[in-house]
Amino acid sequence: MLDAIDVTKQFGDKTALDGVTLSVSPGDIYCLLGANGACKTTLINLFLNFIQPSSGRLTIGSLDVAQSPLETKRLLAYIPEQVTLYATLTGVENLAFFSSLATGDRLPRSELLALLEAAGLPRQSVDDRVSTYSKGMRQKVGIAIALAKQAKALLLDEPTSGLDPSAANEFSELLINASRSGVAVLTTTHDLFHAKQTGTRIGIMKRGRLVEELKSEDVSHADLEALYLKHMKN
Repeated sequence: MLDAIDVTKQFGDKTALDGVTLSVSPGDIYCLLGANGACKTTLINLFLNFIQPSSGRLTIGSLDVAQSPLETKRLLAYIPEQVTLYATLTGVENLAFFSSLATGDRLPRSELLALLEAAGLPRQSVDDRVSTYSKGMRQKVGIAIALAKQAKALLLDEPTSGLDPSAANEFSELLINASRSGVAVLTTTHDLFHAKQTGTRIGIMKRGRLVEELKSEDVSHADLEALYLKHMKN
């Protein structure tokens, strides 16, 4: 569903991504680990067509991202580290607005409430202003928008950063539920525990290169930590 094929991205004399190839199938949760500066976010931005690759190809489904930017965006939902919503609107009002932009349809309140419930937002909070929401609650509105859009692929950039353990666990469950519905999930993270606990596959990036790929079921928490530290030290 999400494919990067020998992708290189240069910014002037700097090579940000160097021949990255990865594939995320429907139902996969691919967790991309790496330190700051590994250019994980650069790869996400390429899939979103915010920037263009210097060489190589990115596809979503059977569509080339560079050649079909609007069509590929219709297949995607994107949740950044800080979900941007209108602070003066309520949770359900934000969902109504952004879902109408994504789908062209104005959903009835009953359906909006069902989407927020599926995303794990407490019922008593849906009519509160988003300015009162925690980061985890804002992310749940983001998940509800993705559900409304019926996205086939979900891109996330450091989604558990700054979340307490309970909120991070709840968010992981939402990703697992999405994958069970056949959604392809690509998420960047610094959190090795989140990657092992949530991901079906794990990649490790270092200085713009994908230096390791493995199935999460094939490695223990301790072995994943040791492998990650080994790559970071070299």
